[in-house]
Parts: sequence; C-alpha cells; structure tokens
Amino acid sequence: MPRFSFIVALLALLATPVLAQTDAPPPVPDVKPPAMVPLDDSLEPQVTISQREGATVEETRINGKLYKITVTPENGIPYTLVDQRGDGSFAPVEAPGTPALSIPMWVIGTF
Repeated sequence: MPRFSFIVALLALLATPVLAQTDAPPPVPDVKPPAMVPLDDSLEPQVTISQREGATVEETRINGKLYKITVTPENGIPYTLVDQRGDGSFAPVEAPGTPALSIPMWVIGTF
C-alpha cells in the first residue's frame, strides 16, 4: 500500500502545474507600429547629369561629397569611376562578369 500512496502523491505533484495553467492569459493590448520617421535628406544620393564633350556624365554625391562618376560616351562603352578610399582618387569599376571584385565600402562614422 505505501507504494500506491507514493504513486498517487507523485501524480498529484505532476498535475499541479497543469491545473495552475487553466487560467487564460491576459489579452494583449492593441499596439500600433512606431511612427515613420523621415530620413535625413543628406543621406539620399544626389545625382547631377551633364553633357561634356559628346558624353553624358553622371556625378553621384552624398553629403556633398563626390564618390561616383558614370560616363556614357556617344560612341563607346559606358564606364564608372568610384572613390573607394574617400581621398578623391577615382578608380575604374570593372564591368559585371569580370574577375575583379568590388566590395561595398561605406563610411560608418568619422572621428
């Protein structure tokens, strides 16, 4: 008989958490998504398109700093020059499908 009472007591202990969970959780309040905050206009790239010596030149700036130049000649293949280091020296970007790899680089912050 002591073994039977032990099993009944063990089952009662195991059932106690199940009985405590019968209460329904409180309803979740209706929460609105955060308001849309407009982005700083200085983060949006500014593109200037001009015609020079029979070619179309697109200059792309962020915060007023020139970082990319795309030249589309009337007779020829378009090419892009990028300032990868931010020091004002522009290097050509290889066309898609070539073995050269251009890794995206952004200035996160300056000190």
